[in-house]
Amino acid sequence: MKQEIVTIHSFEHLTPEILELTFVSDYLSSKAKPGQFINIRVDSNYPLLRRPFSIFNVEENKISIVFNVIGTGTKLLARKKIGDTIDVVGPCGNDFLAFVDGSFDTAIFVAGGIGVAPFTFFTKKLPAEKQLVTYLGGRHSDLIVEKGLRNIKVATDDGSRGFHGTVLDLIKSDLSKNKYGTMRFFLCGPTRMMKAVADFAKENGVSCYASLECDMACGIGLCQGCNIEMTGGEKKYKLVCKEGTIFETQSVKI
Repeated sequence: MKQEIVTIHSFEHLTPEILELTFVSDYLSSKAKPGQFINIRVDSNYPLLRRPFSIFNVEENKISIVFNVIGTGTKLLARKKIGDTIDVVGPCGNDFLAFVDGSFDTAIFVAGGIGVAPFTFFTKKLPAEKQLVTYLGGRHSDLIVEKGLRNIKVATDDGSRGFHGTVLDLIKSDLSKNKYGTMRFFLCGPTRMMKAVADFAKENGVSCYASLECDMACGIGLCQGCNIEMTGGEKKYKLVCKEGTIFETQSVKI
C-alpha cells in the first residue's frame, strides 16, 4: 500500500447516473485484488477526509472506479478532467479471492446499485472452474451497471428493467426454479439489502460474505473510526478498513 498522485485517463457514463473514472498507476494495477479499495483525497483543501472507492476494474496499468454524484466529494470528483491528477492511497483492505476455495460450486454475486463496484474485477479473476450467477438490484434502471459481468439477472424496485421487485425477491424466485449446486454468496450494496440477503443465506445454510460500507477516513486503521461489532470471538469490534471490508456475514452485526 502506498500514496500516489495519479493522472486521470478517461471518464465514461455507464448509465445516466453512474460514472466510471479511470486513472494510470503501475503500482496499483500490479498490486490490486478484487474487493480491495482505494482512498481518494478529492481536493487538497476541502473536503478534508478521503473517500473510499472499490476497485472496479484493472486493465494493464489502468485502474477504474465507479460512482454516482451524491455529495461534496463525488461532485468535485465528477468535475475533474482527463489529465487532472488525484491523490490516492491503496490498495486497502482484504480481497474476495481469499474466500474462494473448493467448498462450493457456484459463486452468487449480489449487488445493490453502486454496490456493483467490486464485481467486475472479481468476475475477471474468479477461477474458471467456478460457476457464476450475478444478481443486480436497484431502485430503477439507471442504477444498473452490467459492464464486465456474466450470467446477469436484474431486479428493479419500479419494474423499469428486469424483475419487478427487490433483488432478494429475484433470488428467491430464481432459486426456486434453478439449482446451482453448493453456493457461496458474495454481497455489496446498501446495508439493508445485505442484511436481508445474509439472513436468507443463513436460513438456507449457504455461506455468505459481504463487503461492508462505512466512513473510512484513513483507510489503514489509524483513525479507528470504522468499527464494526462482531457476534463472537476474541474481539468485540474490528476495523472495516483494515480487517475487512469483507467479512463472513454471520461473524458481524450488519
